[in-house]
Amino acid sequence: MENQELMEVRAKAQEWLSDTYDEETRAQVQALLDAEDPTELIDSFYRSLEFGTGGLRGIMGVGTNRMNIYTVGAATQGLSNYLKKNFADLDEIKVAIGHDCRNNSRLFSETSAKIFAANGIKAYLFDDLRPTPELSFAIRELGCQSGIILTASHNPKEYNGYKAYWEDGSQIVGPHDVNIVNEVAKIKPEDIKFDGPDELIEILGEEMDNKFLAEVKKVSISPDVVERHKDIKIIYTPIHGTGVKLIPAALREFGFTNIINIPEQDVVSGDFPTVVSPNPEEPAAMEMAMKKAAEIDADVVMASDPDSDRIGVVVKDDKGEYIIINGNQTALLFFYYIIVKMKEAGKLKGNEFVVKTIVSTEMIAEVARRNNIEYFDVYTGFKFIAEVIRDNEGVKKYIGGGEESFGFMPSDFVRDKDAVSACALMAEITAWAIDQGKTLYELLQDIYLEYGFSREKMKYVVRKGKSGAEEIQQIMTKFRNDPPKELGGSPMEWVKDYSTLVAKNLITGEEKKIDQKITSNVLQFFTQDGTKISVRPSGTEPKIKFYFEVTGELKSREDFDAEEQKADARIDAIMEELGL
Repeated sequence: MENQELMEVRAKAQEWLSDTYDEETRAQVQALLDAEDPTELIDSFYRSLEFGTGGLRGIMGVGTNRMNIYTVGAATQGLSNYLKKNFADLDEIKVAIGHDCRNNSRLFSETSAKIFAANGIKAYLFDDLRPTPELSFAIRELGCQSGIILTASHNPKEYNGYKAYWEDGSQIVGPHDVNIVNEVAKIKPEDIKFDGPDELIEILGEEMDNKFLAEVKKVSISPDVVERHKDIKIIYTPIHGTGVKLIPAALREFGFTNIINIPEQDVVSGDFPTVVSPNPEEPAAMEMAMKKAAEIDADVVMASDPDSDRIGVVVKDDKGEYIIINGNQTALLFFYYIIVKMKEAGKLKGNEFVVKTIVSTEMIAEVARRNNIEYFDVYTGFKFIAEVIRDNEGVKKYIGGGEESFGFMPSDFVRDKDAVSACALMAEITAWAIDQGKTLYELLQDIYLEYGFSREKMKYVVRKGKSGAEEIQQIMTKFRNDPPKELGGSPMEWVKDYSTLVAKNLITGEEKKIDQKITSNVLQFFTQDGTKISVRPSGTEPKIKFYFEVTGELKSREDFDAEEQKADARIDAIMEELGL
């Protein structure tokens, strides 16, 4: 069997030695074919890098399973074909193109612009790297039918990616996502039109930045609070990415004057020289900023990932130590602040709504419920949050959407997670806390005191390559066919299977339908004591993710540490039960 697979892989690789491919690509493929160890050859060619419903993401290199000008080219050609079919009645079809700091991102974006132009589609190409939220904004601002951004978000440096957007500035959802996938699947290398006319490519620059920042400024809720505390010590790091100019600019637009940077991490680089992984969820990525915070006694530390859609927040705890708060806690601070300030101003009219993802803390739902605000649960991905906004446009008012993985979108002028607006608003929340004589850490404790305590952790298991993908599928099958009967000493009550959209009560046998438009490969377990465990394979990385949430009661600030330790012990015990 292995010999058969290797023969098939070699045959596919041989096709890449034809004149359809450039000389450098052919040389690299030949080197893989000549290598004694076939592992890299197999990983590069054992499958085609799929253009999924979120676009492309993969390791850069030659081969069908790698990010290169041919896999990117096929994606762009397929998207072009679909746009020409879907918008055949328009005199001109327009797309916007952005990219992050990653190696080859500029090459891939320029290649895509040429392909769109070769298909008669006008391409607006940013003159340099830009945050993902600005790309989403530009699509709407320019009246484009679609857009793409070349980014692998917070993945390690060997990765790159390609995200496709629709005319509302949101990543593509059904039915267009599946239709585009089908169009891309039809493309052969010889079908790709690489050489489009320059006249159909227009460069975007500072003018679009200024329009975007003007909208970001409108996100501010309490300019009076900012004015009173404009000199708070804010440390910000872009971790070598696209936030380097626009996030400090957004902070200044809000009125903040004391923005401290980390010069080594302001260096734009796809090699991410100061970190192993450019992910603000990782303590190692935040280490330099946290060290600086301790030196100057900073009020808040913030970071964005390479494409500036995720926000990481560091606060000083009651022991004077700087700690990263998790994405659920970050989202809670945003929701709490927005709702409290809208209530104070008498701006809640009864038609507001918030959106969270199903794997995010149930505390968000509790805050919304207690304030008589409608909330929606959606799958992971801000395209689903944007879909709820689209479904309710003109009828209900969106006031915020967030997820556990450090994403928040405070306004709907962008239709993807937005670290530019989020960083500016988090600085304002810090000022608001200080205005009340509190720290951000104490403000978070206030939320737990009022609404109840929760503790969340995420654990992921990495399984790379073909064998890894098969193992991840086996794990999901096992949980689906044989769910745990109890966890952490509490009987299992509900199992939600989003692949069938059926929720089953294991105690009573009751079944009910899950309210989602489409299915997804996600399982959730709810025990009688309020514990929630979600399991899902990542759609963009070779991982299977486990999300844990346990609840409790916080009676006083002094009990906070003990409650956290108790919750952590419960989560650790459950992880051990699950063999993690």
